[in-house]
Amino acid sequence: MLAFIFDIDGTLVDSNELHVDSWDRAFRRFGKQFSREKLRAQIGKGSDQYLPEFLTPDEIKRFGKALDDFRSELFKNEYLPKVRPFPKVRELFQRIRNDDKRIVLASSGKKADTKYYIDLLKIGDLIEGYTSGDDAESSKPAPDIFAASLEKLGDMSPADALTVGDTRFDIEAARKAGLKTIAFLCGGTSEATLRKAGAVAIYRDPADFLAHYDQLIKEVAPRPE
Repeated sequence: MLAFIFDIDGTLVDSNELHVDSWDRAFRRFGKQFSREKLRAQIGKGSDQYLPEFLTPDEIKRFGKALDDFRSELFKNEYLPKVRPFPKVRELFQRIRNDDKRIVLASSGKKADTKYYIDLLKIGDLIEGYTSGDDAESSKPAPDIFAASLEKLGDMSPADALTVGDTRFDIEAARKAGLKTIAFLCGGTSEATLRKAGAVAIYRDPADFLAHYDQLIKEVAPRPE
């Protein structure tokens, strides 16, 4: 195993509930109202996949872009400054790099948000690059973002990389790209849901993964003899 491909929202930063809040306010702005449970259940998708879960094709045509633009600005201005990193992210990335493995980030979010998170996490010197929802025709659970991540790693074989995410959409998207996924519970998805989706290992958060890193490498990604 040569590389890790990390999701960001809910995996490296505590942002999922803030996304729920921003979507709730955006939908209400355009006269639509949904339960937080329903809004939360679709977090992890990019807006291109998220909006069709709640709006009809006609509604998307009439005000989908305006709603998405409003939500993006709202999140950037009011919620992004509230996002906090989960503990031990930089230490985990440093451990991975010390193990001679490469790291790419793969987010369904906007490119500007992704850049903000890289600075927030202070990991710019430890990663080889990132892909965002802006780099793919379709966001998660489509495989496009993970496929683009493999290209950033030099068209690496899916067998040589592991993804790390926090939602079933990360796992589904990765599987479509031929990748296995380690899942974190810190994004709010239940362990049962993540196991059912096909996670090969589950940890509480980045700090828990760091504590069990050596064991994970032995079990999931053994070194060649």
